[in-house]
Amino acid sequence: MSLLIFYTPRSKETLSSVYNFIQNKFGAASADKFVTKAEKTIALIAEHPLMFKASSIDENVRVGLITKQTSLFYRVTDTSIHLLFLWDNRQEPFLNEANLNY
Repeated sequence: MSLLIFYTPRSKETLSSVYNFIQNKFGAASADKFVTKAEKTIALIAEHPLMFKASSIDENVRVGLITKQTSLFYRVTDTSIHLLFLWDNRQEPFLNEANLNY
């Protein structure tokens, strides 16, 4: 059974930002390939929400790997999955409670 997926405004913003970065740096084909990978990861999460590791901040917030450079943070509830934001894994980790409240 697949859970409902909800995009937060921040997840839409960060997805668009990553897409634009890839498009400007590597071209539209690479950016489209990234979106395809992201969609496949999200579909897997919908089917198997607990497949990725829990974050250290909250056991209901998980971190899914899209590419080695990009992760997806998402919150799991009984009936749905809320995509919180995408994260560039090359950045210093900065996660606090404010980032998770959407």
